[in-house]
Amino acid sequence: MPAVALVQSVVMRQAYAAVLPSEALSQLEPPALAAVWRRSLAEPPTRDHVLLVACAREQVVGFAALGPSGDPDAGPGTVELLVLGVHPDARRQGHGSRLLHAVADTARGRDRDELTAWLLASDEAGGAFLRAAGFGPDGASRSRVVSPDGTTVTEVRLVARLGEPPDAAEGA
Repeated sequence: MPAVALVQSVVMRQAYAAVLPSEALSQLEPPALAAVWRRSLAEPPTRDHVLLVACAREQVVGFAALGPSGDPDAGPGTVELLVLGVHPDARRQGHGSRLLHAVADTARGRDRDELTAWLLASDEAGGAFLRAAGFGPDGASRSRVVSPDGTTVTEVRLVARLGEPPDAAEGA
């Protein structure tokens, strides 16, 4: 789990640099994140909670986690892409696309037909990647508290139907 936590730390610090105060960013340390991953993987809340990793040779360079949607308006066949991240040094090499395909395949293999993702409204690159992969906004948005000082961010929900494999963006 340390390798996943290291990638997550780098990805989250980059994604939230413009919205979180430095004190909150400093809390995104790999050892703390690794402990959370260890606990969640030892006792996943449901069989639909899954962690997938992308490797370049023996190095973890990306990860994706999925689980049942917590949205009250989600149908029983909906899975949520909880997080997807690729280390900045490993981007544009196809790792994100392969992870997204694996997420969709995993969801389909569990008889799920819809995939949702909540994304920072300001994350233009992430939004472009997901839209190129077949996701689209469904009009839902939410404010989420992301730090102990009460800092909030706006997130938008993107949705993809899983009838057919998504056409993930090349080179992500």
